[in-house]
Amino acid sequence: MTVITTLELQMATLKVTQIGNSLGVILPKEVAARLKVEKGDELAYVDTPGGIELTSYDPSFEEKMEAARRVAKRYRNALRELAK
Repeated sequence: MTVITTLELQMATLKVTQIGNSLGVILPKEVAARLKVEKGDELAYVDTPGGIELTSYDPSFEEKMEAARRVAKRYRNALRELAK
């Protein structure tokens, strides 16, 4: 049995504007709400095969990911055996 799921993608255009000596875009309220960001918050971007992905930046998540990388590196042989 094959299940095909349709994913609805929403696309909108953003205008690039001059902000001091830099360039920036203004996020619509709806986009800021979906990202759960407010003025002064940081966004992280990831270069993916499909383009650039914006996510809200969470420093504590980054710390946890770095700890997970250290654990995975230190115990890689044990984790490989457990995965079998």
